[in-house]
Amino acid sequence: MSDYYDAFELSPVPVPGPDAVPPEPYRGIYGMPAFATIPTTDLAASVDFWVRGLGFIDLFSVPGRLTHLRRWAFQDVLLVAADSAPAQAPETSLSFACVLSQVESLVETCRALRPDAVDGPRDTPWNTVDVEVITPENTRVIMTAAKVFDPDSEEARNFAAMGIPAPGAGGGDNRTHA
Repeated sequence: MSDYYDAFELSPVPVPGPDAVPPEPYRGIYGMPAFATIPTTDLAASVDFWVRGLGFIDLFSVPGRLTHLRRWAFQDVLLVAADSAPAQAPETSLSFACVLSQVESLVETCRALRPDAVDGPRDTPWNTVDVEVITPENTRVIMTAAKVFDPDSEEARNFAAMGIPAPGAGGGDNRTHA
């Protein structure tokens, strides 16, 4: 792992911790380095769920055709009107960072909108708390919040076994490695 270096300044994701504040939705226009295009048979219902449940904003829409959704910088989704969408969620998922203080309200809001759509929250071996959400168009979305790095944790031992140095021990800060 010696070829890798700390480049967290590129990311809008805040340093994990009990006081971590999520960034505001990013309204700037930029060349998107990656984005998801998701078909939906009910564009209005999908937009409503992504906005109210997952915290995205409607950056812009082409009425009846597509909506460009965004949360933080580099968290872009294009919902596109389609004649069909998957009948069930595939095993493939799409993950978005959030902060720990958002997990509880995200779970509550998504369950209020779609009671059977949420699985979790659950702790992961890579030092995050994850919530799985199935959206109205059957997209499997993972909202993932980094936990504070504990150098004495099993997660720290997992990272060390993979050759990833602990924050402060050769090139990291106190963010998660997830």
